[in-house]
Amino acid sequence: MKKEIQVFKFGGSSVRDADAIRNVTTILTDYKDKSLVIIVSAMGKTTNLLEKVVNAYFNETEGAMAHLEEAKKAHYKVMSELFDIKHEVFAQVNDLFVEIEWVLEEPVQDSYDYIYDQIVSIGELVSSRILATFLNQNQLQTALIDARDVILTDDTFRDAQVNWEQTKLKAQKEVLPRLEKHSFVLTQGFIASNNENQNTTLGREGSDYTAAIFSFCLDAVSMSIWKDVPGVLTADPRLFENVSLINRMSYKEAIEMTYYGAKVIHPKTIKPLQNKSIPLFVKSFIDPKNEGTMIDGNTDVIQYPPVVVVETNQCLLHISTKDFSFVAERHLSFLFQLFNKHRIKINMMQNMAISFSVCVTNTAGRLDQLITSLETDFNVVMDDQLELITVRNYKEEMLKSLIGDKIILFEERIRQTIQMVVKKVEPLRWKT
Repeated sequence: MKKEIQVFKFGGSSVRDADAIRNVTTILTDYKDKSLVIIVSAMGKTTNLLEKVVNAYFNETEGAMAHLEEAKKAHYKVMSELFDIKHEVFAQVNDLFVEIEWVLEEPVQDSYDYIYDQIVSIGELVSSRILATFLNQNQLQTALIDARDVILTDDTFRDAQVNWEQTKLKAQKEVLPRLEKHSFVLTQGFIASNNENQNTTLGREGSDYTAAIFSFCLDAVSMSIWKDVPGVLTADPRLFENVSLINRMSYKEAIEMTYYGAKVIHPKTIKPLQNKSIPLFVKSFIDPKNEGTMIDGNTDVIQYPPVVVVETNQCLLHISTKDFSFVAERHLSFLFQLFNKHRIKINMMQNMAISFSVCVTNTAGRLDQLITSLETDFNVVMDDQLELITVRNYKEEMLKSLIGDKIILFEERIRQTIQMVVKKVEPLRWKT
């Protein structure tokens, strides 16, 4: 009889310290008789620290080794609370960090995106090693596999595209035999490899997507994402009061929310699950008995409450032709090619007679390169330090209080969705 496989994903906050890892172990104890594939992110703020390592190294400024030492110390502290000081896991983790040191010893020769993937991917390799070791120490039989041996991609570093056919074959070859001998198979989120065995990554916060890839390739009966919130909420509780839980959602509504920037689920996660009708549960690792949110193919009419998504670090680019000719189809074709080349997602856009305006996330490095490319043929004006507010299923009466003292620079309404690019108004200061 074929085993029913469930896929669990635990994010960085769920394994941020020793107590958090013990809590994950307690949760998994209730599933020891099940067949689980467990995806784990880097611990806590590790990715942020390793990004600082990358930036210092690539820009040839001081601090790369200091940031790396900070990351190492944080992991050694966690391990010292979980294991005997002579445990082999200390040497195993040290060997992983040495891979970063090898990169830092060489002069910068490669692109930023390539270097990023080689360094930042170590965070997931370390966290998975620590968690797998602790689970086995607590009699939860766990096989650790390397996601880079399973998920094969192209060479688009930092946003790699999955080779689904090869990945499916690899997943079944690597995972299924191990589940015959172990209750759990544990692997890393976010990371993959290309045909040259180089590290690639699936995009920031891409561990959800990893879990969806394994779910699809292994025909899982369900996938669960374990968060520090009760499930999918109507807004970010760090920004808004009186948010509420959405108990049930359709794939379509979840896709819309994630497309517009809702951080609770990675945008690429839903589609692989929808293609095989695999239900997704968003649950709390703080209150694991809570049912959380279920996302599935339910097509019954559901009355969704207003959902607010706020994206910070936004900017508006106003692009106009230098000769004041109309922005025609040939211009738009060229512009979209440049956005694609520099891998910048357009969040909103508006085409006018002699200008084309877009709202994009101010991604370090990429936006500067885009603007340099644009300025050869176009005039470019940028407004930065903006917010993009998206409201699904909006009600007119809520918008005024939502905007507050901000001014709307750009607005678009489509069916049940309104998007507004807003800027905070600085108070006037009179000189006396």
